Amino acid sequence: MNYNPFAYINSEKDILKLVEVLIKSTTKNNNTSGDDFWGKAEVLLYTALIAFIHYFCPPQDRNMESLVKLINEMEVKEEDEEHKNPVDLLFEQLEEAEPQHFALRQYKKYKLAAGKTAKSILISCGARLAPFDIAELRGLMEYDEMELDTLGEEKTALFIVISDTDTTFNFLAAMLYSQLFNLLCEKADKEYGGRLPIHVRCILDEFANIGQIPNFDKLIATIRSREISAAVILQSQAQLKSMYKDSCETIIGNCDTMLFLGGAEKTTLKELSEMLGKETIDSFNTGITKSNQESRSQNFQKMGN
Repeated sequence: MNYNPFAYINSEKDILKLVEVLIKSTTKNNNTSGDDFWGKAEVLLYTALIAFIHYFCPPQDRNMESLVKLINEMEVKEEDEEHKNPVDLLFEQLEEAEPQHFALRQYKKYKLAAGKTAKSILISCGARLAPFDIAELRGLMEYDEMELDTLGEEKTALFIVISDTDTTFNFLAAMLYSQLFNLLCEKADKEYGGRLPIHVRCILDEFANIGQIPNFDKLIATIRSREISAAVILQSQAQLKSMYKDSCETIIGNCDTMLFLGGAEKTTLKELSEMLGKETIDSFNTGITKSNQESRSQNFQKMGN
């Protein structure tokens, strides 16, 4: 089935959420703080371009392929700061028509970068969007058949299958889950008084391989009240810490049940042992000594183990 994240954009807020999950799910080594200059510059550019696509492109062109095409058209000449590429001309036309448009405001912030800096930003964007140069992936995301916003209204089984050896496309699962949680929470609040008609249970097997879901530590604490639950399945807790850093404890704390099937990872074993705590054991001993006068002794003892 085809999945197009653009199909679920209904507001400027949705654009910002999509950009956030795109950045976080495609950042290597989980360096997803977004505090670095290049990351923030990419956010501005993606936000501007996705907003332009959403508001001004025909429905059939509202997809990731259009985003890649716009990035490819953004030629920068270091020796000529006044050079205008086709995308610059598009936003100049937009400025004449709607000088305060959301997309234009983001693009102007990006254009504050000098020629050499802008070229570095575009190279970074090109590297991040490299998977979308694969024709198969572009075709998969050309339009949408998932209808994620209908889950919770009728009984549905949706299987999201990812490779357990190749992580190239795993960021798509993170994008899908992020949009799914946000869509269902908004639908529950706006249409159903805070609770979906049918409970949505997400069985997140191989959770460490699907990429980081933005704000998952907050989502897992709030989705339960909307009739949504998530079963996080991992090989070890170390995987969760590697992905979510300080938020790991919050995620674990919002899981009301833990099922441990065994393992040898020391950190997981230590934390489980601490969670279980000490158990009180009653010890009862009886002794009999036989001689000229038989004697008996009894001993009661409580031990912590």
